[in-house]
Amino acid sequence: MASLRQTTDPWDTTADTNFNILQQALAQLDCLVGLSDVKQLVYEIKALVEIQHRRTKEGLTNEPPVLHMIFKGNPGSGKTTVARILGNILKGLGVLSKGHLIEVERADLVGEYIGHTALKTREQVKRALGGILFVDEAYSLARGGNKDFGKESIDCLVKLMEDNRDDLVLILAGYRDEMDYFLRTNPGLRSRFPIQIDFPDYSLKQLLDIANVFLLERDYCLSAAAREELCLQLRLAQSLQHSGNARLVRNLIERAIRRQALRLAGNRHLTRKELMLIEPIDLKGGSAA
Repeated sequence: MASLRQTTDPWDTTADTNFNILQQALAQLDCLVGLSDVKQLVYEIKALVEIQHRRTKEGLTNEPPVLHMIFKGNPGSGKTTVARILGNILKGLGVLSKGHLIEVERADLVGEYIGHTALKTREQVKRALGGILFVDEAYSLARGGNKDFGKESIDCLVKLMEDNRDDLVLILAGYRDEMDYFLRTNPGLRSRFPIQIDFPDYSLKQLLDIANVFLLERDYCLSAAAREELCLQLRLAQSLQHSGNARLVRNLIERAIRRQALRLAGNRHLTRKELMLIEPIDLKGGSAA
Protein backbone atom coordinates (compact mmCIF):
# COMPACT_ATOMS: atom_id res chain seq x y z
CA MET A 1 0.00 0.00 0.00
CA ALA A 2 1.18 3.47 -0.78
CA SER A 3 0.22 6.62 1.10
CA LEU A 4 0.32 10.23 0.00
CA ARG A 5 3.05 12.51 1.26
CA GLN A 6 4.03 16.15 1.24
CA THR A 7 6.04 18.29 3.65
CA THR A 8 2.93 20.11 4.85
CA ASP A 9 -0.34 18.42 3.89
CA PRO A 10 0.33 14.75 2.99
CA TRP A 11 -2.64 14.82 0.60
CA ASP A 12 -1.67 18.05 -1.17
CA THR A 13 -1.28 17.58 -4.93
CA THR A 14 -1.12 21.26 -5.81
CA ALA A 15 2.49 22.09 -4.89
CA ASP A 16 4.12 23.59 -7.97
CA THR A 17 6.81 20.98 -8.55
CA ASN A 18 4.60 17.94 -8.12
CA PHE A 19 1.77 19.57 -10.07
CA ASN A 20 4.09 20.13 -13.03
CA ILE A 21 5.42 16.57 -12.81
CA LEU A 22 1.85 15.25 -12.77
CA GLN A 23 0.74 17.33 -15.75
CA GLN A 24 3.79 16.39 -17.81
CA ALA A 25 3.32 12.69 -17.04
CA LEU A 26 -0.37 12.79 -17.95
CA ALA A 27 0.49 14.52 -21.22
CA GLN A 28 3.02 11.77 -21.98
CA LEU A 29 0.39 9.14 -21.22
CA ASP A 30 -2.16 10.80 -23.48
CA CYS A 31 0.37 10.97 -26.34
CA LEU A 32 0.99 7.21 -26.34
CA VAL A 33 -0.39 5.45 -29.39
CA GLY A 34 -3.32 3.13 -28.60
CA LEU A 35 -3.51 1.56 -25.11
CA SER A 36 -6.95 3.07 -24.43
CA ASP A 37 -7.84 0.52 -21.73
CA VAL A 38 -4.43 0.98 -20.08
CA LYS A 39 -4.85 4.76 -20.05
CA GLN A 40 -8.34 4.38 -18.58
CA LEU A 41 -7.01 2.28 -15.71
CA VAL A 42 -4.20 4.74 -14.98
CA TYR A 43 -6.76 7.54 -14.82
CA GLU A 44 -8.83 5.39 -12.45
CA ILE A 45 -5.79 5.08 -10.17
CA LYS A 46 -5.28 8.85 -10.31
CA ALA A 47 -8.96 9.48 -9.51
CA LEU A 48 -8.88 7.00 -6.62
CA VAL A 49 -5.93 8.78 -5.01
CA GLU A 50 -7.56 12.19 -5.42
CA ILE A 51 -10.94 11.05 -4.06
CA GLN A 52 -9.28 9.39 -1.06
CA HIS A 53 -7.67 12.77 -0.39
CA ARG A 54 -11.07 14.46 -0.38
CA ARG A 55 -12.60 11.73 1.79
CA THR A 56 -9.84 12.25 4.33
CA LYS A 57 -10.58 15.98 4.44
CA GLU A 58 -14.23 15.15 5.21
CA GLY A 59 -13.26 12.78 8.01
CA LEU A 60 -14.49 9.70 6.15
CA THR A 61 -12.98 6.24 6.53
CA ASN A 62 -10.00 5.92 4.28
CA GLU A 63 -7.35 3.31 3.61
CA PRO A 64 -4.33 4.00 1.41
CA PRO A 65 -4.86 2.19 -1.92
CA VAL A 66 -2.84 -0.93 -2.69
CA LEU A 67 -1.03 -0.06 -5.91
CA HIS A 68 1.16 -3.12 -6.55
CA MET A 69 0.42 -4.33 -10.08
CA ILE A 70 0.69 -7.07 -12.67
CA PHE A 71 1.49 -6.01 -16.26
CA LYS A 72 0.73 -8.67 -18.88
CA GLY A 73 1.67 -8.46 -22.55
CA ASN A 74 4.18 -9.21 -25.27
CA PRO A 75 7.51 -7.38 -25.60
CA GLY A 76 7.20 -3.90 -27.06
CA SER A 77 3.56 -3.47 -26.01
CA GLY A 78 4.29 -0.49 -23.76
CA LYS A 79 4.69 -2.06 -20.31
CA THR A 80 7.97 -0.38 -19.35
CA THR A 81 6.97 2.94 -20.91
CA VAL A 82 3.71 3.04 -18.97
CA ALA A 83 5.49 2.01 -15.75
CA ARG A 84 7.94 4.90 -16.15
CA ILE A 85 5.11 7.39 -16.74
CA LEU A 86 3.12 5.92 -13.85
CA GLY A 87 6.06 6.51 -11.51
CA ASN A 88 5.96 10.22 -12.35
CA ILE A 89 2.18 10.33 -11.96
CA LEU A 90 2.42 8.80 -8.49
CA LYS A 91 5.24 11.20 -7.64
CA GLY A 92 3.07 14.08 -8.84
CA LEU A 93 0.18 12.87 -6.70
CA GLY A 94 2.40 12.58 -3.65
CA VAL A 95 2.09 8.80 -3.42
CA LEU A 96 5.81 8.22 -4.06
CA SER A 97 8.65 10.43 -2.87
CA LYS A 98 10.83 10.03 -6.00
CA GLY A 99 8.82 8.33 -8.74
CA HIS A 100 11.83 6.73 -10.44
CA LEU A 101 11.75 3.31 -12.11
CA ILE A 102 14.16 0.46 -11.39
CA GLU A 103 13.97 -2.37 -13.94
CA VAL A 104 15.19 -5.81 -12.89
CA GLU A 105 14.99 -9.41 -14.03
CA ARG A 106 15.68 -12.79 -12.45
CA ALA A 107 19.49 -12.44 -12.61
CA ASP A 108 19.31 -9.20 -10.62
CA LEU A 109 17.33 -10.84 -7.81
CA VAL A 110 18.36 -14.49 -7.57
CA GLY A 111 21.69 -15.53 -6.09
CA GLU A 112 23.82 -18.62 -6.48
CA TYR A 113 24.03 -19.80 -2.89
CA ILE A 114 22.02 -19.73 0.35
CA GLY A 115 21.56 -16.19 1.61
CA HIS A 116 22.73 -14.56 -1.62
CA THR A 117 19.21 -14.18 -3.05
CA ALA A 118 17.84 -12.27 -0.07
CA LEU A 119 20.86 -9.96 -0.20
CA LYS A 120 20.43 -9.25 -3.92
CA THR A 121 16.67 -8.76 -3.63
CA ARG A 122 17.02 -6.36 -0.70
CA GLU A 123 19.60 -4.35 -2.64
CA GLN A 124 17.24 -3.90 -5.60
CA VAL A 125 14.35 -2.93 -3.35
CA LYS A 126 16.60 -0.41 -1.63
CA ARG A 127 17.42 1.13 -5.03
CA ALA A 128 13.71 1.34 -5.84
CA LEU A 129 12.52 2.93 -2.58
CA GLY A 130 10.53 6.05 -3.34
CA GLY A 131 9.63 4.72 -6.78
CA ILE A 132 8.65 1.63 -8.73
CA LEU A 133 10.44 -1.72 -8.82
CA PHE A 134 9.63 -3.30 -12.19
CA VAL A 135 10.37 -7.04 -12.36
CA ASP A 136 10.39 -8.16 -15.99
CA GLU A 137 9.63 -11.79 -16.83
CA ALA A 138 8.63 -12.22 -13.18
CA TYR A 139 7.31 -15.74 -13.86
CA SER A 140 10.93 -16.89 -14.28
CA LEU A 141 11.32 -16.55 -10.50
CA ALA A 142 9.11 -19.63 -10.06
CA ARG A 143 10.39 -21.84 -12.86
CA GLY A 144 12.77 -23.89 -10.76
CA GLY A 145 10.21 -25.18 -8.28
CA ASN A 146 10.27 -24.95 -4.50
CA LYS A 147 13.98 -25.74 -4.23
CA ASP A 148 15.00 -22.95 -6.59
CA PHE A 149 16.35 -19.72 -5.12
CA GLY A 150 13.75 -17.85 -7.19
CA LYS A 151 11.06 -18.77 -4.67
CA GLU A 152 13.18 -17.20 -1.96
CA SER A 153 13.24 -13.99 -3.99
CA ILE A 154 9.44 -14.02 -4.32
CA ASP A 155 9.02 -14.45 -0.57
CA CYS A 156 11.56 -11.71 0.08
CA LEU A 157 9.84 -9.33 -2.35
CA VAL A 158 6.47 -9.90 -0.69
CA LYS A 159 7.88 -9.13 2.75
CA LEU A 160 9.82 -6.08 1.58
CA MET A 161 6.90 -4.59 -0.32
CA GLU A 162 4.81 -4.86 2.84
CA ASP A 163 7.57 -3.39 5.01
CA ASN A 164 7.97 -0.47 2.58
CA ARG A 165 4.36 -0.09 1.49
CA ASP A 166 4.33 3.66 2.19
CA ASP A 167 6.93 4.47 -0.48
CA LEU A 168 7.25 1.60 -2.94
CA VAL A 169 5.18 0.17 -5.78
CA LEU A 170 6.06 -3.28 -7.12
CA ILE A 171 5.13 -4.24 -10.68
CA LEU A 172 5.50 -7.83 -11.89
CA ALA A 173 5.53 -8.05 -15.68
CA GLY A 174 5.74 -10.61 -18.44
CA TYR A 175 3.95 -12.54 -21.17
CA ARG A 176 0.22 -12.91 -20.53
CA ASP A 177 0.00 -16.73 -20.43
CA GLU A 178 3.14 -17.12 -18.32
CA MET A 179 1.98 -14.48 -15.83
CA ASP A 180 -1.45 -16.12 -15.54
CA TYR A 181 0.23 -19.47 -14.80
CA PHE A 182 2.59 -17.77 -12.35
CA LEU A 183 -0.36 -16.35 -10.41
CA ARG A 184 -2.25 -19.66 -10.46
CA THR A 185 0.73 -21.50 -9.00
CA ASN A 186 1.37 -18.77 -6.42
CA PRO A 187 -2.21 -18.07 -5.23
CA GLY A 188 -1.10 -15.87 -2.35
CA LEU A 189 0.24 -13.30 -4.79
CA ARG A 190 -3.04 -12.47 -6.52
CA SER A 191 -4.53 -10.62 -3.56
CA ARG A 192 -1.31 -8.67 -3.05
CA PHE A 193 -1.42 -7.38 -6.63
CA PRO A 194 -5.02 -6.22 -7.06
CA ILE A 195 -4.34 -4.18 -10.21
CA GLN A 196 -3.78 -6.28 -13.31
CA ILE A 197 -3.29 -4.54 -16.65
CA ASP A 198 -3.36 -6.27 -20.04
CA PHE A 199 -1.26 -4.72 -22.79
CA PRO A 200 -2.62 -5.83 -26.18
CA ASP A 201 -0.51 -6.08 -29.31
CA TYR A 202 -0.66 -3.01 -31.53
CA SER A 203 -2.69 -3.01 -34.74
CA LEU A 204 -0.97 -2.35 -38.06
CA LYS A 205 -2.28 1.23 -38.10
CA GLN A 206 -0.99 1.80 -34.57
CA LEU A 207 2.45 0.44 -35.49
CA LEU A 208 2.56 2.84 -38.44
CA ASP A 209 1.56 5.69 -36.13
CA ILE A 210 4.38 4.71 -33.75
CA ALA A 211 6.81 4.67 -36.68
CA ASN A 212 5.65 8.15 -37.65
CA VAL A 213 6.27 9.38 -34.09
CA PHE A 214 9.80 7.95 -34.11
CA LEU A 215 10.51 9.58 -37.48
CA LEU A 216 9.09 12.99 -36.57
CA GLU A 217 11.12 13.05 -33.36
CA ARG A 218 14.26 12.58 -35.47
CA ASP A 219 13.27 14.86 -38.41
CA TYR A 220 12.81 12.04 -40.91
CA CYS A 221 9.87 11.01 -43.07
CA LEU A 222 8.88 8.10 -45.31
CA SER A 223 8.34 8.33 -49.03
CA ALA A 224 5.02 6.84 -50.20
CA ALA A 225 6.86 3.77 -51.48
CA ALA A 226 8.79 3.42 -48.21
CA ARG A 227 5.53 3.52 -46.27
CA GLU A 228 4.25 0.62 -48.39
CA GLU A 229 7.47 -1.30 -47.73
CA LEU A 230 7.14 -0.68 -43.99
CA CYS A 231 3.52 -1.89 -44.11
CA LEU A 232 4.67 -5.06 -45.85
CA GLN A 233 7.33 -5.77 -43.23
CA LEU A 234 4.97 -5.07 -40.34
CA ARG A 235 2.28 -7.36 -41.80
CA LEU A 236 4.87 -10.12 -42.02
CA ALA A 237 5.97 -9.48 -38.44
CA GLN A 238 2.38 -9.61 -37.20
CA SER A 239 2.05 -13.12 -38.59
CA LEU A 240 4.78 -14.23 -36.19
CA GLN A 241 4.22 -14.86 -32.48
CA HIS A 242 5.68 -12.19 -30.16
CA SER A 243 6.63 -10.02 -33.16
CA GLY A 244 8.13 -7.22 -31.10
CA ASN A 245 5.46 -4.53 -31.44
CA ALA A 246 6.86 -1.03 -30.85
CA ARG A 247 10.33 -2.44 -30.25
CA LEU A 248 10.37 -3.92 -33.76
CA VAL A 249 9.19 -0.61 -35.23
CA ARG A 250 11.96 1.28 -33.46
CA ASN A 251 14.56 -1.22 -34.67
CA LEU A 252 13.28 -0.99 -38.26
CA ILE A 253 13.38 2.81 -38.22
CA GLU A 254 16.83 2.98 -36.62
CA ARG A 255 18.19 0.51 -39.18
CA ALA A 256 16.59 2.49 -42.02
CA ILE A 257 18.23 5.68 -40.76
CA ARG A 258 21.64 3.99 -40.75
CA ARG A 259 21.12 2.66 -44.25
CA GLN A 260 19.91 6.03 -45.50
CA ALA A 261 23.09 7.59 -44.12
CA LEU A 262 25.21 5.00 -45.95
CA ARG A 263 23.25 5.57 -49.17
CA LEU A 264 23.73 9.34 -49.01
CA ALA A 265 27.28 9.45 -47.66
CA GLY A 266 28.94 9.68 -51.09
CA ASN A 267 26.76 12.59 -52.26
CA ARG A 268 28.26 15.99 -51.42
CA HIS A 269 25.22 17.97 -52.58
CA LEU A 270 22.13 17.00 -50.61
CA THR A 271 18.91 18.91 -50.16
CA ARG A 272 17.05 19.18 -46.86
CA LYS A 273 14.36 16.88 -48.25
CA GLU A 274 16.91 14.25 -49.30
CA LEU A 275 18.45 14.31 -45.82
CA MET A 276 15.02 13.66 -44.29
CA LEU A 277 13.53 11.13 -46.72
CA ILE A 278 13.58 7.38 -46.08
CA GLU A 279 13.23 5.30 -49.26
CA PRO A 280 12.17 1.63 -49.67
CA ILE A 281 15.77 0.50 -50.19
CA ASP A 282 16.58 1.76 -46.68
CA LEU A 283 13.99 -0.61 -45.21
CA LYS A 284 14.54 -3.74 -47.28
CA GLY A 285 16.48 -6.86 -46.35
CA GLY A 286 17.59 -8.54 -43.15
CA SER A 287 15.90 -8.78 -39.79
CA ALA A 288 15.52 -5.91 -37.36
CA ALA A 289 14.04 -7.97 -34.54
